[in-house]
Amino acid sequence: MTILTSAPLASLLDRLFEEADATSPMAVPSIAAMPRDEHERLMRSKTDYAEFYGRLKDFPLAVSRATGRLLYMLARGCGARSIVEFGTSFGISTIHLAAALRDNGGGQLITSEFESSKVARARGNLASAGLMDLVEIREGDALQTLATGLPDTIDLVLLDGAKALYPEILDLLESRLRPGAFVLADNADYSTDYLARVRSVDSGYVSLPFDEDVELSMRLG
Repeated sequence: MTILTSAPLASLLDRLFEEADATSPMAVPSIAAMPRDEHERLMRSKTDYAEFYGRLKDFPLAVSRATGRLLYMLARGCGARSIVEFGTSFGISTIHLAAALRDNGGGQLITSEFESSKVARARGNLASAGLMDLVEIREGDALQTLATGLPDTIDLVLLDGAKALYPEILDLLESRLRPGAFVLADNADYSTDYLARVRSVDSGYVSLPFDEDVELSMRLG
């Protein structure tokens, strides 16, 4: 059994995905008018990400339905009890991960989001899902919020915040990844340094692309 396919999660996720599908950052004039090369630069920037993502605070920037289902399956399959997420947004991916923890019998999900309005939206969605008791949302820059107070062992990581920071966030978490832990990076094509790292033959990972620009990696022993 899975709580993903029963009330209240099934209808809540359908609504959240429908809302995400109906919105686009291109509705923001400053984003719509931005030259493609400037957009690429901001997506890959290690210094301007806060201002850029601040413009997108009203948009869920959600994982795809397939990626959400994959996150649930990975967390269930590895028996995850300890999960870390970089980039909460409206909490759609968080709900999938927390649902897996619930179906696994419990655990903790630590997630980080620097935009306060998104934290409020995520809290509301997680409360509606009945999953808030499994989730700790840390508000602020993840380079600080995920630098301390982490569990000794991490079973699964989702990277879905500022793309240029993926290597730095992995640095904070890597020593705690258990052998066999999964790391899923959304929009990973914007972080070439990250991809080069996890795909290297001597990196300590087995890695492969999934669903266009998602990279799924497994930590080796």
